[in-house]
Amino acid sequence: MPMGMAEIAEALWRGYLKHNPADPHWVDRDRFVLSNGHGSMLLYALLHLTGYDLPLEELRRFRQLHSRTPGHPEFGVTPGVETTTGPLGQGLANAVGMALAEQLLAGEFNRPQHRIVDHHTWVFLGDGCLMEGISHEVCSLAGTLALSKLVAIYDDNGISIDGQVEHWFADDTPRRFEAYGWRVIRAVPGHDSAALEAALAQARTDCGRPTLICCKTVIGRGSPHKAGSHEAHGAALGAQEVAATRAALGWRSAPFEIAAEIRAAWDARAQGAQRQAEWQRRFEAYRGAHPQLAQEFERRVVQRALPPHWPQARAQLLAATAAAGASIATRKASQNAIEALRTQLPELLGGSADLTGSNLTAGKNAVAVRRGGGGNHINYGVREFGMSALMNGIALHGGFIPYGGTFLTFSDYSRNAVRMSALMRQQVIYVFTHDSIHLGEDGPTHQPVEHASSLRLIPHNALWRPADALETLVAWLAAVERRDGPTCLLLSRQALPHFARSAPQLADIARGGYVLAEAQAAELTLLATGSEVALAMQARELLAAQGIPARVVSMPNCAEFDRQSAEYRAQVLPRGLPVLAIEAGVSNFWRAYTGFGGDVIGIDRFGESAPAEQVAAELGFTPAAVSARARALIARLRAA
Repeated sequence: MPMGMAEIAEALWRGYLKHNPADPHWVDRDRFVLSNGHGSMLLYALLHLTGYDLPLEELRRFRQLHSRTPGHPEFGVTPGVETTTGPLGQGLANAVGMALAEQLLAGEFNRPQHRIVDHHTWVFLGDGCLMEGISHEVCSLAGTLALSKLVAIYDDNGISIDGQVEHWFADDTPRRFEAYGWRVIRAVPGHDSAALEAALAQARTDCGRPTLICCKTVIGRGSPHKAGSHEAHGAALGAQEVAATRAALGWRSAPFEIAAEIRAAWDARAQGAQRQAEWQRRFEAYRGAHPQLAQEFERRVVQRALPPHWPQARAQLLAATAAAGASIATRKASQNAIEALRTQLPELLGGSADLTGSNLTAGKNAVAVRRGGGGNHINYGVREFGMSALMNGIALHGGFIPYGGTFLTFSDYSRNAVRMSALMRQQVIYVFTHDSIHLGEDGPTHQPVEHASSLRLIPHNALWRPADALETLVAWLAAVERRDGPTCLLLSRQALPHFARSAPQLADIARGGYVLAEAQAAELTLLATGSEVALAMQARELLAAQGIPARVVSMPNCAEFDRQSAEYRAQVLPRGLPVLAIEAGVSNFWRAYTGFGGDVIGIDRFGESAPAEQVAAELGFTPAAVSARARALIARLRAA
């Protein structure tokens, strides 16, 4: 791909891309995404040649340990890399999110005579990106929302790892994108610089639609024996073929030697500095005309900071929620939190994958995003994967804190994008409702069992499963304050009781796990999350009536609890006191907290289609069943 798209890259980067190599974070730069990330060396070469802080030595260390040139582009590793790509199609989805963020910010902040948000998003993609289903999800939405500053450049080389794609990918791609509502520039010779420049110039003109440029190319162009074949896809050419290629191209310079005139022709630092300085002058004029808007733009887009009044606002929200003491579903508590937070944080940009009325992600102060317009709530349609990857692009672009909802069981569709959120440490909030077997009649296809534990295993992913409205608000506050990774909120469909807490208990919720109910001379600890905390509290009453004192620990965020000091963790889960963990999901995860002397009430099978109370009884999630397991655990330990 780096050889096959070289002319396309040269035409774009030297003629049309607006950027400043000295400041890769300049907010009004064009975004460039390499969705076909296996061609990463092309991007590294472009970054080096145009003047980014990527020395030639790093190109020599391509794919080596701790180099800044990894096998696929990684956000935060290489200056100028806008997003981590590799899983095909997701870079394209990120680009759609970036273009949407640009359009929404422009609508919110631009004013007549003052265009401070005015940049394009360019994305390279190949056959593999278009074969992945996510490409349909996001490109359909991009056309519907008329993202006119999105330009996708298709490397139509007809080759994938298995060979010629015509045997398994015979789509009429131009007509497919025209059906989405895109402008399509067809049949551009991908090695003809004049034709490429004409296509790029046309793509820059605003037609009210995103643009796809279809470029016919030859993979590995210049290689006498491997060009146009799958042998040029991923494997090194080999010393003999490299020598033959250099001869065929008439390239006489030594490896990694770049002539001074070539360096001078490519260096974009002076032009980039000039463009950024021009933008800064426009922004100062904007500040003079609209000082409050300029201050808000700097906070949200440049600094990516919470507002100065945030500490007071969060304290008031906590006090009001504690005083209300509402016994409601945590999905409803989440909606209440969203409505309250949106009055303080206009950067909250929500959405749902066609389940807004069930996920409760909108609220009465939501404004729907429609074609070419603004708003703060996106109807993503039935596109869970596309929604999640698109939110990564929004977060990477800056200016918004994106959140999106679906049922927890459908997190399977989103999972790889959730993983990318965590890998890139992006602030994306996933609202996963209908979090357990209590979904009831919809049956095992909609009753998540393994999902909570599975999502907990993703590094850098914060997962909260709150027990009531107060824990839900604390989880939301943690999510909007967290700047180094995604958050998953697992919320109930059914109403859950409110639990009164002391001030220290309220503060301890944020520590991930805390003692909700203490007991003198306790014989065991009941450890639970989410809706099972209420179950643990009911079982505690039954045990007390039978002369068995029990403590209850609520653990809404296991990873956060694990980060606490050893002293605090020992206070919450004292050594020597048996633990009975209770969660309506797979049991093995909890053995890290119960040890070999404890027990777990979990679900290591799929659910049933029946009213929620019947399903819970069938699977052992009743106060009587929990108290019986607790008594059996104590009896077993006494006998030992």
